Amino acid sequence: MRKAFIYLTLVLVAAVMTSCGGKDGKDASPIRSFLQPLQERDSVLIADQLLYGFELDDVTEGTKLIPTDIADSLDQNILSLSPWILDTVKVTRNGKENPKTLDIRGSVRIAPFLEGEYDLPPIELRRMTPDGIEDTLVFEPLRLEVKTMPVDTATFVIHDIKGQVRYPVTFAEVFPWVLLYWVLAVIIILTVCLVIMHRRKSDPEYVRKDPAHIVALRKLDSYRGSSLWAPEKQKAFYSGVTDTLRAYMTERFGFGAMEMTTAEIFDEMKGKDAPEKVVGEVKELFERADFVKFAKYVASDDENAAALPVAVRFVTETYQAEVETEAKDGGNE
Repeated sequence: MRKAFIYLTLVLVAAVMTSCGGKDGKDASPIRSFLQPLQERDSVLIADQLLYGFELDDVTEGTKLIPTDIADSLDQNILSLSPWILDTVKVTRNGKENPKTLDIRGSVRIAPFLEGEYDLPPIELRRMTPDGIEDTLVFEPLRLEVKTMPVDTATFVIHDIKGQVRYPVTFAEVFPWVLLYWVLAVIIILTVCLVIMHRRKSDPEYVRKDPAHIVALRKLDSYRGSSLWAPEKQKAFYSGVTDTLRAYMTERFGFGAMEMTTAEIFDEMKGKDAPEKVVGEVKELFERADFVKFAKYVASDDENAAALPVAVRFVTETYQAEVETEAKDGGNE
């Protein structure tokens, strides 16, 4: 009889534990709801926001939890500000062979807009375990008490609405705009300067030119050396020297020597301010150059050696004559 009593007692204890463990007999999770104000106050005031939700411990990993929407079940003076948010608070590892268990916290954000006491709706949670077992958990509802700030009617005075507060502007606020203004100003100034410089480079009026005699002497200096006197190079040598003199005559005396023949050039030179002796020497140089270029004449080494000094002397003496003429005109003034 005693053994039978002990056996019956163990059966009853096992039945009680099984009924407390849920339908699947595995999840003995504590079921509780909570109401948490987001503002740190000793009471809930109008328009304060709160989290209303549930906490579920030891949920087997892989379990699906679907809470029922309570927005339509709330009192008309309480507004739902967010959908359900489920967070995993804690993860417990139960060994390699057993699945993990999770502590779940779910909540919605609500806000009351009228003073009073409100019964919040119960929270229903649909649960589907990895084993395919489906059930519904119901959390007991809570009561919400909303207060308002007391008004002292004895000393209360109605004031007009205050205007917008205007704070003084600080240096930290102004400095970025001042810096941006100066950066833009520098960029604009540099852009304008670059455009002007580019236009002046392409405008002949602003292009700086060396004097005609400097250009001619520099060009003639490049023809120095007896290596250009070879018969096969004489044509290029005399063409280069005479073309340099033609360009100089054009700049110095103002007529189109580049398109003229030798006879036309020196007919034009008769009325110019140039020493007759050096003009005669240059005329002989041009005639010899014509023979070399057109009659296949081969000049001697003496003639080749005298060609460049004659050209240089013509440039220097005509330039000096120009300088003396300008000096006399300046003295007469």
